[in-house]
Amino acid sequence: MAARSLGRGVGRLLGSLRGRSGQPVRPLRGMGAPRRGASGLSGSAPAAAAAAAAAQPGLYPALSAQAAREPAAFWGPLARDTLVWDTPYHTVWDCDFSNGKIGWFLGGQLNVSVNCLDQHVQKSPESVALIWERDEPGTEVRITYRELLETTCRLANTLKRHGIRRGDRVAIYMPVSPLAVASMLACARIGAVHTVIFAGFSAQSLAGRINDAKCKVVITFNQALRGGRVLELKRIVDEAVKSCPSVRYVLVAQRTDNRVYMGDRDIPLEQEMDKEAPVCAPESMGSEDVLFMLYTSGSTGMPKGLVHTQAGYLLYAAMTHKLVFDHKPGDIFGCVADIGWITGHSYVVYGPLCNGATSVLFESTPVYPDAGRYWETVQRLKINQFYGAPTAVRLLLKYGDAWVKKYDRSSLRTLGSVGEPINYEAWEWLYRVVGDSRCTLVDTWWQTETGGICIAPRPSEEGAEILPAMAMRPFFGIVPVLMDEEGNVVQGGNVSGALCISQAWPGMARTIYGDHQRFVDAYFKAYPGYYFTGDGAYRTEGGYYQITGRMDDVINISGHRLGTAEIEDAMANHPAVPETAVIGYPHEIKGEAAFAFIVLKDDTSDSDTVVKELKSAVATKIAKYAVPDQVLVVKRLPKTRSGKVMRRLLKKIITSEAQDLGDTTTLEDPSVITEIQSAYQKCKDKQAAAK
Repeated sequence: MAARSLGRGVGRLLGSLRGRSGQPVRPLRGMGAPRRGASGLSGSAPAAAAAAAAAQPGLYPALSAQAAREPAAFWGPLARDTLVWDTPYHTVWDCDFSNGKIGWFLGGQLNVSVNCLDQHVQKSPESVALIWERDEPGTEVRITYRELLETTCRLANTLKRHGIRRGDRVAIYMPVSPLAVASMLACARIGAVHTVIFAGFSAQSLAGRINDAKCKVVITFNQALRGGRVLELKRIVDEAVKSCPSVRYVLVAQRTDNRVYMGDRDIPLEQEMDKEAPVCAPESMGSEDVLFMLYTSGSTGMPKGLVHTQAGYLLYAAMTHKLVFDHKPGDIFGCVADIGWITGHSYVVYGPLCNGATSVLFESTPVYPDAGRYWETVQRLKINQFYGAPTAVRLLLKYGDAWVKKYDRSSLRTLGSVGEPINYEAWEWLYRVVGDSRCTLVDTWWQTETGGICIAPRPSEEGAEILPAMAMRPFFGIVPVLMDEEGNVVQGGNVSGALCISQAWPGMARTIYGDHQRFVDAYFKAYPGYYFTGDGAYRTEGGYYQITGRMDDVINISGHRLGTAEIEDAMANHPAVPETAVIGYPHEIKGEAAFAFIVLKDDTSDSDTVVKELKSAVATKIAKYAVPDQVLVVKRLPKTRSGKVMRRLLKKIITSEAQDLGDTTTLEDPSVITEIQSAYQKCKDKQAAAK
């Protein structure tokens, strides 16, 4: 197993590049012109004014008001001053929520990889772009902006040589690594569309996403390392592409020294890249051309390929990264998310690199080789901002304070929480123990669909209060509203409702790939004229927002959103199981976990075997994290007279709220509730006896 520099993969590649830089970096169009100054608001809100929002009294509320009242006057100058353009835009925005039409910076052309790489290479080529915190502790690798640009260009040329053109889709099935980042940026450079697929997904889930996107190429590693374990990525890809007729080539990089099967369409990636030039002319892309697709779970069981475009997404990722985390030049930014999720896209790759930051790539787990891994990494790399998930915080909290206090965390200035609402105990521990009660803690709310952070305690005026376990303040241009069950706007404070957003912002998704009507139905139909987030929220008397959780059939397992229908579909083909119903329920570590209710056929004799087979089916068809923590055999499910399963009643039973079932007038047979309660109690008694 490779434990040296970067194994036989990226390390050898980067090592060879250091001695052969090739042609000079291509001069940037428009970079010679002086940038406009930024003093105050004065009709426009240039980048420096937004960056100063936390420092100048009265500036934050003024900027917030302007962004809400005059989006073009706010975002137009920001886009002009923040991004490198080939062609200026002529229209800042053109959006209509009634038909899901969203367009920003129309007429403008640029290249995202130029914004993330070339502009920084021209100014400071040897500044560090990435620090790869490999699975093996103490073996981090630093990659400069020059090295990352050259690697990106070689990979882009490799894709072009294998027939990838502007608009083609490329699947990336890789763990967190420099080559994964270069793969994303290489696609952006040549105008291809990348879809990064979380490297924990099964072959069946991988194939479903590849086929929906009609990907021509898959980029992967021979194996992955995570928590000291070897994961057979290439083997999973081999199984997946058997049913993927669109895939022409599989580009295989080496993370370990172990050999894997290489078939007719398999290409050794590093060998091919080594043949290519370290320069690649970037495609000039329209602002609304597709940058990437990212699949997220839906309540129907069919994952949604959410489409993000070029300029608006990049601007929003860069601005939220800079302002929410108070990122300053020279900071080490540590987001420990996987690049397979939107957090990794926006706050490991695109936001930090657009800002010229040093971004940490964390390949391992919070508890490998021990529960001090995060904090030892903070000490060794001198991380200034640390951004992670509540589920990891809750896990580490159980190990006690000693693992934290063992390491020097004085470099930290900002702590961040992402993926799900953070509970009060975890917030307090993160703030007081990890941050020594001196770091700003930002509990951020946003979604795959929003592209970037929408509600967070910062930016704000200097010294403004932060309340524990609360996202609090909308980012510039985000105008939240709460809606009641009748679709009316809920006014005032100390109120709850469905969280909607009343106007468009640059980072939001544009459509669902291949199904715009589904996009409209999912986000703009429930509350016409508003974007419906699917979450509920509470607004305090002071106007701050607290997210209360999902309102649909989507659960959040350790920060991974998963449709209950997906889990049900994975179990539906078992011959002994005619019916299933899956709900989410509170879990001490994961935040939420899946609970499955199953009905067995009368002639089924071994229910334990069936349960094991169902769990195996979910792991195989989706991923291991999707496997229900509990599976309860029941005689029947609670249904309405029209045959719809009343999942809210199932949730009340297992969360001890059965005494308040609400309206059950549509329930076909109320006695089913007593039956399920009895079965659940027997299950709990059996579990207690086993302990």
